[in-house]
Amino acid sequence: MNSIELSYRFFLKRPLKTTFYYILKKFLYLISSLFFVITSTFFLMKSLPGDPFEEERGMRKEIKKALYAYYGLDKSLFVQYENYLKGCLTLDFGPSLIYEHKHVMDIIKEGFPISALIGSQAFVLSIFLGLSLGGLSAYFHQRKLDSAILFFSFAGISLPGFLLATLLQHLFAFRWHLLPLARFDGWSSTLLPALSLSFLPTAYITRLFRVRLLNILSQDYIKLAYAKGFSSLAVFFRHTLRNSLLPLFAYLGPLLAHIVTGSFVIEKIFALPGLGQWMVKSIQERDYTTILGLTVFYSSLLLLSVFVFDLLSFLLDPRLRTKDSE
Repeated sequence: MNSIELSYRFFLKRPLKTTFYYILKKFLYLISSLFFVITSTFFLMKSLPGDPFEEERGMRKEIKKALYAYYGLDKSLFVQYENYLKGCLTLDFGPSLIYEHKHVMDIIKEGFPISALIGSQAFVLSIFLGLSLGGLSAYFHQRKLDSAILFFSFAGISLPGFLLATLLQHLFAFRWHLLPLARFDGWSSTLLPALSLSFLPTAYITRLFRVRLLNILSQDYIKLAYAKGFSSLAVFFRHTLRNSLLPLFAYLGPLLAHIVTGSFVIEKIFALPGLGQWMVKSIQERDYTTILGLTVFYSSLLLLSVFVFDLLSFLLDPRLRTKDSE
């Protein structure tokens, strides 16, 4: 069967009209949500009292006026908003108000690779551990291992990330001296932050995958497959696994959101020079342009990830296509 025939069969089960309207609808949701985030963040920041130059005591009024003119803060609120929207379209978030000779895009280019490295490790780790533990828990249903995994999942959902990060620092850095405490000097420095970030999503995926597996294993078509003489591995990979993984795609977008937003606190605890550190510093020092730029950047990543995983769910799950076409 050639590639053209495979493509035809693929889209035969997914009408192009339905697929187009679904993608268009999700894309409009993405654009409208991003516009709402940009607008609300801008006006909320402008409504806060004070400015980043207030702490500079003894600053002459002429100098402060020149700074306002240089950064465009002397213009009307709606002119600033219009200029900022134009900057967002061209990925020009402007210069930092605090860090001299630094633009917001320079901060993103400097800090994002570190945040992306930790986030990708936590993302892969949470999926791998969650699926493994969830599968083991379902296989050893109502046995001691199942009870132990369920206890772990309850602890993972209940335990705050910063408390787990502090506990890991105490064990692996202070007591056992296996990993660095709070610095970034290589791959080993990312293990504890990635593990701290992945703890909650691992527990949630474990519970979700376990419940889904147990539900599918009790279905009649699984019992029929065993009656036909299929082996346990054949039934698992041919019938059980795919249907169990489909609901997880709906969680991967929020999972990525949790990892990205949770990295703010984790990066601060482990003193990592990622975007989380820059965000915390800019909030403390009222660096408006950096706060706005990082918020727009984070929001774009999160909304885009949700958009991509929604499309994957739509292409893989026929129930969504049927529901959407009704």
